[in-house]
Amino acid sequence: MAITIYQYKGCSTCRKAMKWLDAQGLEYTSVAIVEAPPTVPELASMVERSGLPLKKFFNTSGQSYRAGGWKDKLSALSTQEKLEGLAADGKLIKRPLVDAGSTVLVGFRAESWAEALGD
Repeated sequence: MAITIYQYKGCSTCRKAMKWLDAQGLEYTSVAIVEAPPTVPELASMVERSGLPLKKFFNTSGQSYRAGGWKDKLSALSTQEKLEGLAADGKLIKRPLVDAGSTVLVGFRAESWAEALGD
């Protein structure tokens, strides 16, 4: 299974997640989420495959979320506008974000990752 992890080098949770992947012996491709955020079609596909609501893809505790007033405007935006916002600002996306084909993970919880990515 090909694993792509979108991460931010300044994020301690992302570092923990990659350390966990290394400890499991899982190979992955690391993508700097700020410099190369997923595109709108990639995000749309990941949201669909994750089974999660789109709101879960927003980093609600991040500076971009607060500075952009996303809390107040999110409910009024269309799905396309939300996806465009995420694709335009990698710091707006909750991280780490993992695309492992049929599995998409948002944020890091070792137990969930073990269940989803384990043998």
